Amino acid sequence: MIEKVRHASWKKRIAWLVAVGIVLFGLIQLVPYGRSHDNPPVTQAAKFPDAETRQLFTDACGDCHSNLTKWPWYSNIAPMSWLIQNHVDEGRSKFNVSEWNKPQPDVGDVTEQISSGEMPPWNYKLIHKNARLSESEQRKLIAALTAIYAKNPPSIRVGGNEG
Repeated sequence: MIEKVRHASWKKRIAWLVAVGIVLFGLIQLVPYGRSHDNPPVTQAAKFPDAETRQLFTDACGDCHSNLTKWPWYSNIAPMSWLIQNHVDEGRSKFNVSEWNKPQPDVGDVTEQISSGEMPPWNYKLIHKNARLSESEQRKLIAALTAIYAKNPPSIRVGGNEG
């Protein structure tokens, strides 16, 4: 008899926890951050040397480092919406190929992030298989960015701001 009471007590606790979880999930959907999905206008696009390197950049970096972000369906659901909006806001503020007329970090800072594997970040690569750059793709992307900076250098942001 005591065993049945304990078992029923656990069932009630689990049901209560599930109900609380559902209510909390519903409540966090009311937080407005992460749903604006603004793609500001492109003020001046960096000119990639060729279509292949432009596509490499778009696949691996473009969602956070341009004003041409593709917003997946899950970017509308908190807490993913918060994480994605934060990544995009931070990425655009540090390096943005859609605003080449504004200060950008030094090319060495940008290429170091790619060659070290810090960019794209691991959590982006988990979901976006095209962002998993091979060493050869990293070299091509670094060469393209170096060429862009050499041919049409942006003003350099004081302090670097890699990323």
